Amino acid sequence: MFVTRLLSGIVLLAVAILTMSYGNEPLLVLLMAISLIAFRELTKALHCAKDVKKINGLEAVGMAGIVAYYASVYYVGNFEGSMSFVLMAIVGTFLAEMFLYVIKFPKYRADRVVAAVFAFLYAPVMLSFIYLTRSLPVGVYTVWLILISSWGCDTCAYVVGKLIGKKKIFPVLSPHKSLEGCIGGVLGAALIGAVYGHFMLESVLSGHSATWMVAVICALGAIMSMVGDLAASAIKRNNDIKDYGKIIPGHGGIMDRFDSVIVTAPMVYFLTILLLRF
Repeated sequence: MFVTRLLSGIVLLAVAILTMSYGNEPLLVLLMAISLIAFRELTKALHCAKDVKKINGLEAVGMAGIVAYYASVYYVGNFEGSMSFVLMAIVGTFLAEMFLYVIKFPKYRADRVVAAVFAFLYAPVMLSFIYLTRSLPVGVYTVWLILISSWGCDTCAYVVGKLIGKKKIFPVLSPHKSLEGCIGGVLGAALIGAVYGHFMLESVLSGHSATWMVAVICALGAIMSMVGDLAASAIKRNNDIKDYGKIIPGHGGIMDRFDSVIVTAPMVYFLTILLLRF
């Protein structure tokens, strides 16, 4: 199991490095594919469909909305279009779900409609901020802060927790997480971010104190990454499931591996915009 998990992790990291380095269409298509899978994993976990083996109308509308949303994100990110196109895709998906709910009543319960909309906003929309971050003027440098904040925090938290972790901070939700590990994860991500900022961004962002700014971004991103990890775990516990899927050997589903990245990406995007302004 450890070898399988390690090999899968290496492959994931290699794919992330390649696509995030290149950006543009390959990154967008990859994120859209991941979003479609994550959306399906969430709708199944949240019992959006009675038959988990078949895609129902609510899920079909959501998947169509994901494709439309990523098309609008591509337009905005590459051709400096208006963000209203992105909002139109989000609101349009919501209205389409409501329309289906009304015309098919009472086929779908309200809680299933809510689950479909939630799944659309949770993974697909949040993950798109990786592409949006990469599309910023210095995105080729700042997009890596997402991985430093999430996967860097995970690694540091695991190591510190194993070495000195004693106080259980979430005994019911996540019995293995310790206060010491959480602090180590945040500080570790901040330190890695500071080193990265010093060597990679100081010369690029002249006039900015990039080192400490990047450290702060990574620290805040690390906190959000743990929130994302715990939120995804809470959903699993609420619905009595162990993993969201089996698509990634040794890791589970897309939601099991990208739970922290999902909420870290928007945080890094907005903080990067603030960094560029100040």
